[in-house]
Formats: sequence, C-alpha cells, structure tokens
Amino acid sequence: MRIEGLYRLVSAVPPMRVGNPSYNVDRMVEMYAVAVKRGAAVVLFPELSVTGYTCGDLFEQQTLLTAALAGLERLRAATVGQSAVLIAGLPLLKGTRLFNVAAVLQDGRLLAFVGKTYLPNYREFYEKRQFCSIREYDGSPVEINGELVPLGQDILLEAGGVKLGIELSEDLWVVTPPSNNLALQGAQVICNLSAEPEMVTKAECRRKLVVDQSARLTAVYMLAGAGVHESTSDLVFSGHAMIAAKGRLLAENQRFEREGATVTADVKIAWLDNQRRSWTSHNEVPTTPVRTVKLVPLPEAPDAACFALAKHPFVPQDAAALAARCQEIFTLQAAGLAKRLQHCRAKRLVIGLSGGLDSTLALLAATWCCDMLELPRTTILGVTMPGMGTTGRTKNNAVAVAGELGVELRIIDIKDAVTVHFRDIGHDPDKLDVVYENAQARERTQILMDLANATGGLVIGTGDLSEIALGWSTFNGDHISMYSVNCGVPKTLVRHLIEYYASVTTSPELARLLLDVNATPVSPELLPGVQHTEDILGNYELHDFFLYYFLKYGENPNGLLALAMQAFKDDYEEEAIRRTLDIFVKRFFSQQFKRNAMPDGPKIGTIALSPRGDWRMPADADAAAWLTQQAKHIR
Repeated sequence: MRIEGLYRLVSAVPPMRVGNPSYNVDRMVEMYAVAVKRGAAVVLFPELSVTGYTCGDLFEQQTLLTAALAGLERLRAATVGQSAVLIAGLPLLKGTRLFNVAAVLQDGRLLAFVGKTYLPNYREFYEKRQFCSIREYDGSPVEINGELVPLGQDILLEAGGVKLGIELSEDLWVVTPPSNNLALQGAQVICNLSAEPEMVTKAECRRKLVVDQSARLTAVYMLAGAGVHESTSDLVFSGHAMIAAKGRLLAENQRFEREGATVTADVKIAWLDNQRRSWTSHNEVPTTPVRTVKLVPLPEAPDAACFALAKHPFVPQDAAALAARCQEIFTLQAAGLAKRLQHCRAKRLVIGLSGGLDSTLALLAATWCCDMLELPRTTILGVTMPGMGTTGRTKNNAVAVAGELGVELRIIDIKDAVTVHFRDIGHDPDKLDVVYENAQARERTQILMDLANATGGLVIGTGDLSEIALGWSTFNGDHISMYSVNCGVPKTLVRHLIEYYASVTTSPELARLLLDVNATPVSPELLPGVQHTEDILGNYELHDFFLYYFLKYGENPNGLLALAMQAFKDDYEEEAIRRTLDIFVKRFFSQQFKRNAMPDGPKIGTIALSPRGDWRMPADADAAAWLTQQAKHIR
C-alpha cells in the first residue's frame, strides 16, 4: 500500500575532475536521471560541484566561470519535464564579486541562487581569496540568459506543502547557522552543499552537527560533500553524504568511494509540521524576513522502499542502546517511586503479583527503588491473589520471583470472597460475563488498599502505557493505585525490561524465572480455561505502533493503516491489521474516562497519557465521526 505524503530525498556525490565542468555536469546529469527514475523529489550535489571546490586561483579565470554557466545550462536542460529539484554548486560572478552559490533547478527552469554566507579563511581554508560572502550582495536578481533569477541567502523554496532551505558547508559550523531562520520561516528540509577536507575525527563531528541540527530545527537535514577526486597534494576529501531527521541519522554513505555515491531516504514532511505545532516554543524565536520562491509540487515517492519506518518504535534496535534504555527506564521508575515513598512517609510498597509481565515489572522497579534508597527489600509487600482463572504457572512464578528478590509475600485466595459477593449482588456464578471478571479485579484492589492502610504502605499500580491507551483495566479496580509505576512503559518494552533485569542479576534462578515470565502469554486470567488478551484485542505490537504514530505525528486511520501495512506486511494479514486498528481507535476514544481519573506515575518517554500533562481529551469525544471521515480504509 502506498504511503501518502512520502518524499524521496537523495544526496549525491558524483565522480569529478577539478576544473572540468563539462565532465562534471555529465556525471551529475547521469546521477540525476537515475535518481528521478527511482522516484526522487530532491537531488542534492556538493558545493561547487560544477567546477570542483579545489580550483584555487582558477576561479579568477573567466574561462572557468563561462564554462560553469554553460554547465548550468546543461543541468537546466536535464530537468525539463521533471518536477524533481536539482541543486548543484558553482561560482557565480556578479559585477566584480564572485559568489559561491547553489543553483536550484526544476522542470527546465533556473529558479534561484542561494549564496554562501560564512567563508572559512583559516588553516587550510582561504575562500576569501576568491569569493565574497553573500552578505555583501544587495539582493537584486541576477540575469541569466535573459531571465531574472533571485540571488541571496534569504530564500525559501516552496513546492506545495514542502519547503526547502539551503546553506553551504561552513554555514552549518557557525554559532547561528542560516538554517535556523529558514526553519523558523517554515523550511522542513535543509540542503547543505559541502566541500570539507577530511581529517581524523572530523567525520564524526560533521555527523553529530547534522544530526543535532536536524533535531534542533525539527527538520530533515541533507548534506552532500565533495568526493575523493577533489583531493589535492595537501588535502583529502571523502565524499561524505548523509540525511538526518529530527535527531536521527536516516542514511549515510561509505566515505572515500571513487565511483561516486548516493544516499537516499524517504521522509514524511507532515510529521515535521505536526511536531512543530505541538512544540510551541519552536515558533517563539524571533525571525528575519525571507523571500519565497515558488516551485511546482514535488513528486511523492512511488513506494516506501527507502522509508526508515520503525516497526517497534518504542524499542531501540541496537543492543547496546536497548540495554542503556532499559537501565534508564528502571532508574526513572525507581526515582519517581522513591520521591512518592519519601514524601508520603510510607513504610511499605504494596504490589499485587499475578506472575505476569506487568506486575513483575512493577516489582522489579520497586526493588530498584529500595536498592536506590538503601532500604531492605522486605519494604515491599507482594500479594498474590489467585482467583477463578489463575493458572499454576503464573501463581508459582509470582511466589518464586518474590522469594528470589527477598520481598515479603502473602497469598490470599479470593475465590470465596468473590463467590460471597456474587451472592450478595444476585449474580449467577455460572454467568461468565463482565461482572464475573470485574468483581475479581475490584476484590484484589480492595485487598491491596486495605493492606496498604494496615501497613502504612502505598499501593503500586501495575498497568502499562498500552493498557492505559486501550482502557484495558477495570474501572476502580486495577485501574486505581496510589502510584502507577508502569504508566509510561509500553507493552512492547516490558519484556525487554524484564529480560534486561534477568541479564544483570547475579541469581541464575531469578534469571530463569524472569525469562519464564517473559514467555508466558499475556492474559487477565479472570475466566476458567485459556484466556489470551491478544486474541481479544489484537497484537500489542500493532497497538503500540498505532499509539506511537497517532500521538507523536497525528496520523489519521488511513495513514496508520498504510504505515502498518508497510511495517508488518510479512507478519499479519491485512484483515488482522484492519481489525486491530479498528479496536485501537474505538477503545482509545471510548476509554478516555479512565485516563481522566488515572493515578500519578512517572513519564518515561515522549508518548504519555496523563490528563495532567501530555494528553487532555474530553471523555465524550466522538470516535464515530472521526472514523467516518476515513471510512474508505477502515471499517
């Protein structure tokens, strides 16, 4: 399924010959044609790519400048009939001043020249020997082949809903890069034409600058660097090319390739605008005026082949990053719980233990808290309360894990109490309905609350972020606690956190038990026999996927479906994805009343649902109307 609003960006490093615009343009035309055939919307070439960056005093020769303009005309001709933008670097003479510029071409038109603002003139650089800063220019248009073309740094390129900004090489390295103002004026994609000699550690520094600037601007940042054929007797160039978005490196080439190289990434521009709207401080910085140059709309990507779509967006893919994330989450959970424990002067932490994933995670976070505060783990009172659907596996795991962790454990069977309650309210115990299930959940919560009162303790909630999003809890039952330690942790991370704890514990038996908890299917265990949550709700990895892209980027049901079809095309049938999406949307809207009354708990990541912070929504919002607008894709 095609994903709407996706644009393919290409940073290209062509093979070249210094001082030979004819050869260089041939290579750029070839690479542009290939990129266009593959669905590119923007093709970016390096700084002074038409002539080469290392021409030195040859830039003072009219022969080279005339050849550069002839090459520019050939580049223009190569774009005829194509809506993909081509951006290339060349020297441009205006009067007696020579400027280092980026030329913007599309569909046979030369649309703008963007000049370099900051010219390095230190150590190996001596750009001021030949070039002038664009700040010295008065902003009037340049006449090229009888047409007036805008020239300056204050140029924003607008192609439908996509806005491009350009800066050149050193402009990124200064205290206040021109891209700052361009992004504040709406540029979502910043294109940097670069030519920097390589040296030890510089690539790492350049990469960090690009990634950090993309995060600071909430933008896509493209960079195309001059290649190895620029290398001189004193300097070596590497042809570094990369594309980053919102603080994440999407694509990067292997440097020092002799035959030229391209890096490609597909991006959703609408996601950038959505985040800029929600992060209101982005729009509070003073700006300076820009001139807008209109382009024809860019072509959307024909597929999602170059889209770095995270299948499990809450879970880092790198093993080291995942371990660091798990440690950080445990520390956040423990620090938040420690503050609440000390503030309330509570003596105990009371946790209901089912032997399942969430209660095990809450228990591990509580032990982390006790260790942090140098309190005995017997501060924790674990309570396992077998009911009508409890299995031997989960009960035994709850008892064994509590024993290995050294916490106090009580076993309180609730079956008799719930049976009496059924008699009191006149409920047939053979009727396995919502009353049958919720009565058990509320009985357990009552026991935990009463034990907390009796011991001077706090009831620690076990529900996770995914369950809160779906309202998969009993109102005034497991929905309620005195501190919800898991409320910021999505289900797809829970298993990784437990696995991480198993990897760092010194007890082989505890590690074995935790891995068995991880291998246990998710179940509320409220009915006799087999009861699997994901058979009812759909798979949690789909729900977490929908939750992330719905809240972070404001995706509608059409978009969520298309994204899921791309990410999970090898895992689920289309009907299963549609059904799970339908459940997600309807439950997310209908269960807001539970979130409006949810207890305190620590915010862990960028996605959070506390009504006191990140997510404020009326409990009576109409999901049906929202879904009807997207009826063609979701039932």
